[in-house]
Amino acid sequence: MSTISFFTVLMKRRALKRAVAFLVSTVMVIAPLFNTVAHAQMAASGKIAKDLQTVIAAPTTPSLNWAKDVNGVRLVKVLIVSNSTDPDLTALRSDVLARGGAVYLRYVSVTALSAMLPASQVAAIAARADVQSLSPNRLTTRTSSTLEATVGALTPAVRTYSSGSTYTGLDGSGVGIAVLDSGIVTHHFGFHDDAGNTRIKRSVDFQKVGDATLVGAKDWTVGIDASVAMSPGSAATVNYEAKIDNASANPPDLYGHGSHVASVAAGYGKGNSVDNTGVAPNANLYDVKVLDANGNGQLSDVLAGIDWVIYHAKEYNIRVMNLSLASDSTETWQTDPLARAARSAVAAGITVVVAAGNFGKNAAGAENYGTVSSPGHDPSVITVGSANTKGTAARSDDSINAFSSRGPTRGSYIDAAGVRRVDNLLKPDLVAPGNKILGVMSANNLGSTRNYLARTYSVLASVTGAGQASAYQVMTLSGTSIAAPAVAGTVSLMLQANPGLTPPLIKAMLQYSAQPIAGANLLQQGAGLLNVDGAVRLAQAVRTDLAGAIQAGTIAAGSNMLAAGKTMPAPSSVINGAAANWSRIVFAGGNQVLSGPALFTKYQPIYDPRLTWVRKTARRASVTYWPAATGVPANTYVKAIVEAPAANQAFVGAGVVLATAMAGSSSLAGKTGAFLPTATLAAWLAAGSGTTLSQGLILSEGLVLSEGLILSEGLILSEGLILSEGLILSEGLILSEGLILSEAGQPNPINPNDSSLLGEP
Repeated sequence: MSTISFFTVLMKRRALKRAVAFLVSTVMVIAPLFNTVAHAQMAASGKIAKDLQTVIAAPTTPSLNWAKDVNGVRLVKVLIVSNSTDPDLTALRSDVLARGGAVYLRYVSVTALSAMLPASQVAAIAARADVQSLSPNRLTTRTSSTLEATVGALTPAVRTYSSGSTYTGLDGSGVGIAVLDSGIVTHHFGFHDDAGNTRIKRSVDFQKVGDATLVGAKDWTVGIDASVAMSPGSAATVNYEAKIDNASANPPDLYGHGSHVASVAAGYGKGNSVDNTGVAPNANLYDVKVLDANGNGQLSDVLAGIDWVIYHAKEYNIRVMNLSLASDSTETWQTDPLARAARSAVAAGITVVVAAGNFGKNAAGAENYGTVSSPGHDPSVITVGSANTKGTAARSDDSINAFSSRGPTRGSYIDAAGVRRVDNLLKPDLVAPGNKILGVMSANNLGSTRNYLARTYSVLASVTGAGQASAYQVMTLSGTSIAAPAVAGTVSLMLQANPGLTPPLIKAMLQYSAQPIAGANLLQQGAGLLNVDGAVRLAQAVRTDLAGAIQAGTIAAGSNMLAAGKTMPAPSSVINGAAANWSRIVFAGGNQVLSGPALFTKYQPIYDPRLTWVRKTARRASVTYWPAATGVPANTYVKAIVEAPAANQAFVGAGVVLATAMAGSSSLAGKTGAFLPTATLAAWLAAGSGTTLSQGLILSEGLVLSEGLILSEGLILSEGLILSEGLILSEGLILSEGLILSEAGQPNPINPNDSSLLGEP
């Protein structure tokens, strides 16, 4: 406007008309060319993560782990996600090298490269048709008994109390849980079985093979391609496994977060002066170290760790993966590398449990919605928030921790028209105890040198009644990172009871049986508080051959899902002598709420772990395995996982209850829609409300019901509504260093208090 006003004042009207006419004619001539170039530039920039764009455009190179000036050239370390059908990404790797870059790793969990590029060449790589997105190789950080009784693990359907010596019932035996974190202390008796043998079956460290170290090249060296195909039994694979082996590390967890997380999932408090038994005290553990002694790491290491878990999942029966770490990514779930890797693990049959994040309060102490971090913003994972048990086994006084991250998800993307689209998915999925939870404290073999967290915050190790003898030491921690492993341990119990469950079916069972906490809404607690008893009873009610039938395509929508002689269990549990009514709520399609017994008596296509459905987007993953060879069994080691658009199909069958419309439009002030108290919606469903589908939900030009009614967008937040109601909504947790945010609660610019580490009153 200022330029136009200037010319209006200084030029005569006739001269101005001539100038404008000339300008219009010129624009008409060059417009087609300009639009073509602009469109290409817009398409390329839309593939580049915001923090990466900022660094590329910065006048000087910021001090980051993933950006550096070398010989006058600004280099950036990136994750290049591809949509190529070539799992080897041959052409893309060649182009990276030709443009003065380097290739470090090629992944299985996501069709992507860990690479280095001159900043000036990022846009050119983004412009390739086989490139979907580019993200910086961000730092990653950890997310920061009474537990057995609180979560409902000590009921007739689950097991008896161990009394620190013995018990009977479900304990996770034979099920592997992979913990991607700062390591697990191997000598602690909390990770032994009754015979004194360790239950930590493998310990690997991916910080040993980051970037160029695989080929021994100096860091930031251009022109290398260190990516290898992990062929079973090959020299490259054997060499790789040898490099990452961490069995002899002493101590393997200097930070202290990973050991505590592992013990909440699968610790055994036998012999301790205070009982710190976890949810699944005999499950096998796989220590996948991706964070250092300060709780930091790189995104590329986490992706490599997920790859390792996927590769070995069938060999070791790893059925559960816990990610108590998070990224500050603002990318949509569709392109975010960490979300895509986690989704690939789900497609391979691994249930992925993720911490929601500890950013429920802003710097001023006000409630902060839209703060669920990556990969918790992915629809396929189980995203867990934190509940405060108030130190009692009773559930009636439980509340949601103020630090626990709230939904909806705020990842975004630029559509073909150049419009920013926000995901706005319903999250978290449920909550679990995550306040001052007792667990293993890692230390050296003599117990004389404690971990970083215990040394820095001595109050964490001040546990009443604890003798703190070597190999028995305990500490308390709080945060969604501590709530997540309680759910991971529960999943192992469910799989012990029924190995035929799939990850999305497990999530549905956990949500349906969760107990709503009074006063908290769908974006604060999801479906409610973890109920181990209810989840196990549902697991025991359905067929044990479901996973195989889904994989083989021999089960149709609407087929009977109950096991022979079984009926749908009553939707209520008795925990510590009190009734715990189930929520009967299941999230699906990103923003739809489902209910009803038909979810578990009849097969629903959404239980196929290879299928991801969010509103008008549906994708199906294809998992391929290395072929059988001498010493290599068939269908064991994953070779590649590729996503593609799913065919038009029914996602939910007849008989399921649709509860979305009951919640109404989302209003914070009105406490409706996504802000509706979960307990209110659960009560309506218990009373028989909701719409029973006659033909189910199918993907077409929208979500079409049997009578042709087109749903708008389910429970979705209006941008205008957010502003008019003064809702505090995070637009992405962006830090200057692209840090994968601390889930252990260390002070940082966005969460400047210790409540998520030390707990709340």
